[in-house]
Amino acid sequence: MVMQIGSKKWKNVIYDGAKDLEIQIDRGKIDQFGIHASELLKWSRKTNLTAISDPLEIAVKHFLDSIAPAPFIPPHISLLDMGSGGGFPGIPLKIMIPSLSVTLIDASRKKISFLRQVIRVLGLDNIEACHVRAQDLSRDRMLNNTYDVIISRALSSMVNFVQMSLPLLAEDGFIIAMKGKVTDKEIESARSLLEKRRDMQENSMSNLYIVLKKYRLPYLKSERSIVIIKNVL
Repeated sequence: MVMQIGSKKWKNVIYDGAKDLEIQIDRGKIDQFGIHASELLKWSRKTNLTAISDPLEIAVKHFLDSIAPAPFIPPHISLLDMGSGGGFPGIPLKIMIPSLSVTLIDASRKKISFLRQVIRVLGLDNIEACHVRAQDLSRDRMLNNTYDVIISRALSSMVNFVQMSLPLLAEDGFIIAMKGKVTDKEIESARSLLEKRRDMQENSMSNLYIVLKKYRLPYLKSERSIVIIKNVL
């Protein structure tokens, strides 16, 4: 029998998988993940939200992967999810840490319509979805907003993501890049960018450095990386 989205077996995959990631999650939050996942599959029949349709892979690759950075994110802060797509990781992180003030951005109007629908269905507050390209937000600093945490799973280039994030980052904020296998070249390129910035600036934002955490997704065992760029304490 094929496992169904939102079934007890599907929810247990998330509950047990979160334990493997050393994350505690209550059943109510998993119920919300199930609603998000159901909306994702329903909308994906008309809109290109995800190429993943297998319930196990949705549970692991979308939801468990999205909450992997949760232990690094404090409550009561602002978070920007660049290129949110189907709402990952921003919506699962909002569910995990309800006190977050979350902004989801994406260049696709259809994806923003989907995100707003999920926000409505889940009854989430203090979260918005904005139709804007990351490059434009970074260049224009829309509404002069800055964010405590800027995160993305949809990055093609870590250096480009860091470049777009820095103008939007709060003074004590940090950047989280979520990737599969991260290469030494990518880390070195990001480090070189930060060193150039350090040479050009003399303020508290010039002391950014890189922390790398590697892990394997539960069940699928695929390698993942969290790259955190933050201030030296």
